[in-house]
Amino acid sequence: MPAVFYQEQAKFHVAVDCIILGFNNNELNVLLYKRNFEPLKGEWSLMGGFVRSGEGLDEAATRVLTDCTGINTVFMEQIGAYGEVTRDQGERVISVAYYALVSMNDFSQELWEHYNAKWTKVTETPALIFDHNQMLLDSLSRLKRKAATRPVGFNLLPEKFTLPQLQCLYEAIYQVPLDKRNFRKKLNAMGILEKLDEKDRRNSRRGAFYYMFNKEKYDQLLEQGFYFSL
Repeated sequence: MPAVFYQEQAKFHVAVDCIILGFNNNELNVLLYKRNFEPLKGEWSLMGGFVRSGEGLDEAATRVLTDCTGINTVFMEQIGAYGEVTRDQGERVISVAYYALVSMNDFSQELWEHYNAKWTKVTETPALIFDHNQMLLDSLSRLKRKAATRPVGFNLLPEKFTLPQLQCLYEAIYQVPLDKRNFRKKLNAMGILEKLDEKDRRNSRRGAFYYMFNKEKYDQLLEQGFYFSL
């Protein structure tokens, strides 16, 4: 008979919450859904779920993210653990939060409707359940720091994008306007963007050239001691 340990210790639940961020119309968005079970049924929530038996934290977060978006490969990073005793009115629950960056063009509309979810501008986020507003604030703070030294922002854009789109993205992340000349000078100096022949002519007759992030080139430069700074 196998030994049984820790019988006198308290038992409680472990969950993961995913702060899923997207970018549209020059603003950062977060994916929310209306909770369809108690406690706090009908309130707005981040996407999340409980860790299953035999499942690691990263596995659980990946499962929740894939189930809720239909996207298999995205940038995701752990933010931290949230474990105030009274944070969840249902039971004692410790939640480990992850933020994920997705291109909203890749998002599954069917799953959106299935979960009664919607994209909401982060600047217009309503009151969320438990400590989810704090999780979002912590995620935005982490993203701001991360985007300054790693090209994680490209995960929020479609495969092809224009330089004006890219600048708008970083202005949304940093929440400050950026000087166009200096921004493009830094980009050109890094040499990690591939200019395409195709143009986006939706906003002007002249149009703006499309670019692609060259991850292979970035990885090569990284091995040579390259330091991303934008």
